[in-house]
This record gives sequence, C-alpha cells and structure tokens, in this order.
Amino acid sequence: MKLRPIAGIVLRQFYLLRGSPTRVVPTFAWVAIDIVLWGFITRYLNSVAGSGVNFVPTLLGGVLMWDFLTRIMQGVSIAFMEDIWARNFLNLFSTPLLISEYVSGLVITSVITGLLSLAVMLVLASAAFGLAFFQLGVLLVPFMLVLFVFGIALGILASAMVLRLGPASEWLVWPLPALLSPFAGVFYPLSTLPHWMRLIGELMPASYVFEGLRAAVAGKPFDAASLCVGAALALLYLAIAGWVFGWVFRHVVRSGLLARYSAESVS
Repeated sequence: MKLRPIAGIVLRQFYLLRGSPTRVVPTFAWVAIDIVLWGFITRYLNSVAGSGVNFVPTLLGGVLMWDFLTRIMQGVSIAFMEDIWARNFLNLFSTPLLISEYVSGLVITSVITGLLSLAVMLVLASAAFGLAFFQLGVLLVPFMLVLFVFGIALGILASAMVLRLGPASEWLVWPLPALLSPFAGVFYPLSTLPHWMRLIGELMPASYVFEGLRAAVAGKPFDAASLCVGAALALLYLAIAGWVFGWVFRHVVRSGLLARYSAESVS
C-alpha cells in the first residue's frame, strides 16, 4: 500500500464535508440529541429512584459508548456511500488504486469523524449531566479500542453488502446498530436476556465491553480475560470483513456490475 492514494481518499471526504454543511451537521446533531435525551432520562431516574443508585455512568455512559461504535461504523459506510451516490467507482478504480488503499482511506475518515463525534458527546455529557467519563482512567483505552475495531468491521461488512446488492440495500445498513444493540447488553447484563439471545450476545465483542464497564463502574474486579475474548472476536470479524469486501469487489469487477452500477444492479 502507498500513503498517497490513501491520503487522496481521505482528502476527497474532507472536501465533501467542507463544501456541504448538510453533511457536517448530522455528524454531530444525532449524537447530541441522543446525549440530551438520555441525559434527561437518567436525571429523572435519579430523582425517582429511592436506592441512591446513580444511573448516569451506567445508562448515559452506555449510550455514549454505543454511539461511538455507531459513528465509527457509519463513518466507513457513509464515506463508501458517497462514492455510490456520485457513481464514482469507475473514476477511482480506473487508477492504480488498490482495494486495500481504498478501504484504508475509508477507515481513516471514520476515525476522524468518530473522534469528532466523541468529543461532542463528551462535552455535552460532562458539562450538562456530570458524566465523569475519564474516572476509569487507562481502562477506557482497551474498551474503546474493542468498540473501534468492531465498528470498523461492521462498516466494512455493510459497505460490502451495498456493493454486492446495489444502492437500494443501503436501507439495510442504517438500522444495523439498532438491531444489534439488544444483544450487546448496552444497558443491562447479558444474564437478563433469554438463552438464545444471550448466545448471540456472547458472539458480539461489544457485549464484553459493556459487561466490563458495568463491573468497573460498580467497583468490582475487572475481568481482563473476558475483554481479551471480546478483542479477539473484534479482530476476527475485522479480518472476515476485509476478506468479504475483497471477495465482493472482485465479483462485481468480473461480472461487470462495477461498470453499470445503478439502483437496479442487484444481480
């Protein structure tokens, strides 16, 4: 891989964002709405709960971490969709651009937009609702890294699905985080779930993150081995996602779908 083509992919996304405020606003607006909504919910629960339990770190912290994963995933998929909407694939791949360089550019774009969204969420949650996000210290690093890798894997898989099935399948991408969240145990332990849902949850790296976060916030011993399982699953899914995207790309090139890409290109 060469750095210059990767930088070109990132630069294109930067120019798109700089030239269109309508692309920038949703990056921050939805996360701000989530934080404000759940912030007031946690404030209300604190006021009516008689046990003295503070719901801010468990509920609002969970929302913040899940939104971070969602923004990482959508950072990859939205950058990919920009090329779908602009019918830009022939322009890109008529050059010596490698598929690995293209995907790397999407990932770097996702990192930048995801960190900006995280900064907005942290400012709102800390200033308005008193979330002490950094009280866990260095423990946050492995938690965030697992969510980051899993989010990248989901974004690459979602992009591969759209590349294979056509632009109309983008409507299967947007609800994906919401469909996965019940199994990840964002707001409750996996033990709350029925057995079949718990089995699915144990295959998701995010579930190990949220189980570990709840234990750390409650002052219980941190289970490093459990988080290592989550990290291994995230890396496995990332490798699978990369392989699937490469396989789909080779298929659409051989079949000619890349050349005649349109909303009807689903075979």
